Amino acid sequence: MSILNVAAYKFVELTDLPSRRAELRRRCHELDLRGTILLAEEGINLFVAGQPPTVAALMEHLQADSAIGALDIKESHSDYQPFTRMLVKIKQEIIAFGVEGVEPARYTSKRIAPRELKQWLDEGRPVTLLDTRNDYEVDLGTFEGAEHLDIGHFRDFPKAVESLPEEIREQPVVTFCTGGIRCEKAAPMLEQVGFRDVYQLDGGILKYFEDVGGAHYRGDCFVFDQRVAVDAALRETDAAQCYACQAILSPEDQQSPLYVKGESCPRCYRTSDEAMQQSIARRHATIRKVATPLPGAEAYDRRLPLHVAGGWDGLPIVDFLHRAVPSMPAEYWQEELTLGRILLNDHPVDSSRTVTAGEKYEHLLPGVVEPKVRADIRILYEDADLVVVDKPAPLPIHPGGRFEKNTLSNLLAKAYAPERLRHAHRLDANTTGLVVFARTRRVAKLVQPQFERGEVEKQYLALVIGHPEDDKFDCNAAIARDASAAGVRLPDTAGAEASTEFEVRHRMADGTTLLLVRPITGRTNQIRVHLWQLGLPIVGDPSYLPEGETAARQTLSVDEPPMCLHAWRLSLVHPSSRERVVFEAPQPAWAQSGAPD
Repeated sequence: MSILNVAAYKFVELTDLPSRRAELRRRCHELDLRGTILLAEEGINLFVAGQPPTVAALMEHLQADSAIGALDIKESHSDYQPFTRMLVKIKQEIIAFGVEGVEPARYTSKRIAPRELKQWLDEGRPVTLLDTRNDYEVDLGTFEGAEHLDIGHFRDFPKAVESLPEEIREQPVVTFCTGGIRCEKAAPMLEQVGFRDVYQLDGGILKYFEDVGGAHYRGDCFVFDQRVAVDAALRETDAAQCYACQAILSPEDQQSPLYVKGESCPRCYRTSDEAMQQSIARRHATIRKVATPLPGAEAYDRRLPLHVAGGWDGLPIVDFLHRAVPSMPAEYWQEELTLGRILLNDHPVDSSRTVTAGEKYEHLLPGVVEPKVRADIRILYEDADLVVVDKPAPLPIHPGGRFEKNTLSNLLAKAYAPERLRHAHRLDANTTGLVVFARTRRVAKLVQPQFERGEVEKQYLALVIGHPEDDKFDCNAAIARDASAAGVRLPDTAGAEASTEFEVRHRMADGTTLLLVRPITGRTNQIRVHLWQLGLPIVGDPSYLPEGETAARQTLSVDEPPMCLHAWRLSLVHPSSRERVVFEAPQPAWAQSGAPD
């Protein structure tokens, strides 16, 4: 007989908790059940598994209690017992939150049934889906287009809400979680802080799966037992979880010799330098495989997202499109509408339409073939927290413009799948050198702010046209916050403060100079703008030209000489050891020999 798994919760006022705990422990032991039951003055929360008749007996016992009454019970089956023991605990809250005034036994937000939510999503109604779960749960699966808050624990939710865009407060918001319990507190709390129209998905993701399947949902749903995850048919998947670092592990991860159940996994195992080099060699082989041929070399239909912000509500669609992408004239968008290339929910729209805030359109570009890039990516360092790569050029880091598949992020995503790396900072497509990636959301939240606060010490090498008078000099010219009509950033006294230090390493016989560059701030194109401002443009720069000229060109082709700017060295505080670590990329050939042919 298969094992019946049940989950249920109810916010009710409970008293005499020690006696209830003792009675439930005795009853579960008699019925040979396993799982967890949490009791608090605010209610009960349970996950229990066993033979169907004995599980049914426990549910009957609980619902016969006049203080509890009828329970909304979610059921699934497995061919083994997913819990190792039976725990009955008394807690301050059945779901830790810590916000005063949120009492689900007295008040909860409006509920939306799974079938109604599916209908909303089918119709493309403007709605924000807000995932209230932890980051490792979101990694495994979530609704298409859902917002999430990168939290490691539900008690972090109230603070994280502050980061949500202001316009979300004015439109419908549907909160969701695994079974609904977290939303019982999250949704009322959102109302407390000024959200106008808040719903909670009744029964959570599991009830949605049960009623309507996996429509509009991508991936699996994390569950808090040994099954780890279930699919839209409520069947156990092949995922596992490392209980040391909480990482979700693919079947391939589970085959690694570094995976020791309950102790470690490939993400958190502290390897020797030799083991790291072996791992890097395997990654290089995978990168060569996924980059040959380049993924963007074969024609495909590309879809670019176009979201309607609150200030654009009610605009004619041509006006909205021109505002969203001002580089393209209104006539272009009229033609794209005529060709049926502006989509809403996969259906073309016509030029008579007016847009509504929150709508998500797509611009269909058929038969796209992306420009070639250099894909000889070299991984310099890898541990459980960080991946450090030496980026070639030309190669964009993230999708944009003419590139989506031929990007560093996409190639590494394929090489590290199902793991999702997060770049902690950015380099121009034409700049070579060090790029740091975080392996988890937790690590990203520790590393990215170091770059934002200017705590990362960075050194670049630049080959420039001309010989500066001084061996050491600097530039403090403010830089425009927005690009010009030609697509370049220019010095602007009203712009963002920027500071860069330069030191001559070698004056070349061909009239160029090799500089060591230390950017103190981190503005877009800062080094390139400052050197151009000083009359020392970088060799090979396609946008910041000699004689004070600029050009609209951005990414070089693979057949052109390189732009001679290289992210050579950086140091930061390691997220685990809390010690400062230094990474260095090999110097390019032009750093020794001068300007390339």
